[in-house]
Amino acid sequence: MASGDLAARAAELRDAINYHNERYHVLDSPEISDAEYDALVRELRSIEAEHPQLATPDSPTLAVGAAPSPLFAEVRHEIPMMSLDNAQSEAELRSWSERLLRLAPELELSTLAFSCEPKVDGVAMSLTYERGQFVRAATRGNGVVGEDVTANVATVASVPQAISRRSGPVPERLSVRGEIYMPTKEFAALNDRQLAAGAKVFANPRNSAAGSLRQKDPKITASRPLSFWAYQIGELDGASPEEGGGGATLRWAPESQSGALDQLRAAGFPVSPDARRVVGIDAVIARCHELEEHRHDLPYEIDGVVVKVDDLALHRRLGQTSRAPRWAIAFKFAPEELATRLLDIEVSIGRTGRATPFARLSPVFVGGSTVQLATLHNEDQVRAKDVRPGDMVLVHKAGDVIPEVVGPVLAHLDAPRRRRGRWRFPTLCPSCGGPLVRLPGESDTYCTNIDCPAQRVQRIVHFASRGAMDIEGLGEMRVVQLVGAGLIADPTDLYGLDAAPLVELEGMGPLSAANLLGAIDASKRQPLSRLLVALGIRHVGPTVARALAATFGSLEALRGASEDELAAVEGVGRIIADSVVKFLANPANRLVLDRLVAAGLTTTQARGGAAAPRGEETHRTLLGRSVVVTGTLSAYTREEAEAAIVARGGKSPGSVSRSTYALVVGEAPGAAKLTRAEALGIAILDESAFERLLATGELPSA
Repeated sequence: MASGDLAARAAELRDAINYHNERYHVLDSPEISDAEYDALVRELRSIEAEHPQLATPDSPTLAVGAAPSPLFAEVRHEIPMMSLDNAQSEAELRSWSERLLRLAPELELSTLAFSCEPKVDGVAMSLTYERGQFVRAATRGNGVVGEDVTANVATVASVPQAISRRSGPVPERLSVRGEIYMPTKEFAALNDRQLAAGAKVFANPRNSAAGSLRQKDPKITASRPLSFWAYQIGELDGASPEEGGGGATLRWAPESQSGALDQLRAAGFPVSPDARRVVGIDAVIARCHELEEHRHDLPYEIDGVVVKVDDLALHRRLGQTSRAPRWAIAFKFAPEELATRLLDIEVSIGRTGRATPFARLSPVFVGGSTVQLATLHNEDQVRAKDVRPGDMVLVHKAGDVIPEVVGPVLAHLDAPRRRRGRWRFPTLCPSCGGPLVRLPGESDTYCTNIDCPAQRVQRIVHFASRGAMDIEGLGEMRVVQLVGAGLIADPTDLYGLDAAPLVELEGMGPLSAANLLGAIDASKRQPLSRLLVALGIRHVGPTVARALAATFGSLEALRGASEDELAAVEGVGRIIADSVVKFLANPANRLVLDRLVAAGLTTTQARGGAAAPRGEETHRTLLGRSVVVTGTLSAYTREEAEAAIVARGGKSPGSVSRSTYALVVGEAPGAAKLTRAEALGIAILDESAFERLLATGELPSA
């Protein structure tokens, strides 16, 4: 491949990996399987290794996770939560062990001890305890900054609210790393309840756990059957003074990973009973195969085994790369494959008009759950795999999120199959009957009718979704109902709805109608970045939308920006800039934007947002200071208040500590934060004092 082609491929891979990182880590809505994602990352790493000049400092091969969601306050990890390198075969596992020898030649692999721990398919979590009391929970985020989900994690019964004194004197400060997950039986029972209630059915335990944690109302999290496994000691800072100092902390400074797990267990933290200390790389491989064989016998879902050098002193010596420790590796199980009957191939239409073929299958239990639908990606994939309705096909899922049809089972191919012929992509949209068109140079096929009912529904669903305008009560079923009744045809119609026709709808009484209209009206106050996400501009997710809103400050300025100005924004680039320009130039889109402006939606960067509008300066009045916000403010949403603090150089964590500079209190504040601030003598500000603090950085005089 020519150097220019390689550079283009590397750029394409970086864009794709960043996009799928956000779908997985931030939106909890992955579009490809783990195996497909791993293949993208491996290809990019291979290009960068063979052509170092093509590597970039912001390459996703150097990153951990993804940027935190804007739904929650940010928390900076004192010790980064790193990712893990993967091994997908016994040979790769042995290669990793041999790399250890190159770093520490005196080691003997046959006598080296390892800790083998099930790789639970959940959400990585860091819990912080101060003087033995639980004070904070944060997601991995990008490894350096995570999301503050303290209130939600506090509802998980297996998370200790206090460290057990049986383990000896407690540290002054302790962080415990672990995994929030949903046991498989509880997951099945939850889906049964969801189905009976006519509510959303979750795809798998990992997504249900992630979605349960990212709730604004902790009561929803509390209603979900979540559990926690601890697997590592993070930050460790002294013993509590009243517990006596001296050698007290030695009991909290184990010399091995297996010892650390014993210490955590003694302190009241749940630790997987399936973690094992083994000696020698052969024993490691045997344990990995054992867990793979019995993976579905476990009460929780795993997708591999995490193998760690047991000696913690060796951890420090072996060190780490920019994204992963050298002393640990994740042995990933091969995706499971099972055969089932392909009943039919159908096509779904998304909000952009993209027509995606999918397989309707005879139900099969694979990868820990029953699969009836599986992706076929696009026309080329169906042709390449040559699967036809009536075939026996291989389906794989394992730890992967989205089931996929691998191909036909060759042993089952028969003469009648030839008579059935190859499946052909339909030429007409199954929703509106309009033409399906494959664009030149692309693998995807689209319905070109912008009035297609399926597109219309999906556009409105996306507009109202949590990551966009966040209109509670406006899920897909309700949108289908409103569109079917002729009450709405596009997102702008939401802002002209009246109560009278709503109460006539099935299942929609006066209270439900009032709540929906209230949620729609509240969405007008969402910041500009949310509106940009809601518009569904291709390639514009939350991260890009925040960058654009912060840089241009208003929708008017954005609409007047050139492609060069857009491309110059950090994190945007030429491809996204071209997409934004084309979207904003489209007459139909311009009409939609004009109607949204007329409806009163926020179209300027919210006051004190991540950056000031161009031409305005935000002074760094809170540089290095920590300001916590609790309760409801009249002039700011929670996101806007926290963004205002960050824009002035400060931090806005989700909990009060000794380092907190001030607590801003609105209506209905959190009692725990207020009580702790009073106990620590921290300044408590009302909204007017908060305004002065932003402007001057000064606290009110006593």
